Amino acid sequence: QVQLVESGGGLVQPGGSLRLSCAASGTPIFRAHDMGWFRQAPGKQRDLVTSISGGGSTNYVDSVKGRFTISRDNAANTLYLQMNSLKPEDTAVYYCNSVSTQPFPWGQGTQVTVSS
Repeated sequence: QVQLVESGGGLVQPGGSLRLSCAASGTPIFRAHDMGWFRQAPGKQRDLVTSISGGGSTNYVDSVKGRFTISRDNAANTLYLQMNSLKPEDTAVYYCNSVSTQPFPWGQGTQVTVSS
């Protein structure tokens, strides 16, 4: 059973930075999965923000391009999200998961709050 554990969220002022981590356990083939970071703001659906292939190719939604950077360490089964120039509209619970049609069980997510 694959488990995903997100961490690194917190309260940050507008313009600040955070680095999120996602540790995956229970899968010996982490590198084979295209992974992504999703976020869910209060009252809204969970949306994909950015993704990275097993080989390192990345995609971003327009709202985070130039501010967020996704990366992965396949040897450590870990996914990262560096978030810079944070805005209040980035406030959400952030989750990681496979971007395939059959995602892993969802983790608990990590709360990111951008507020002065």
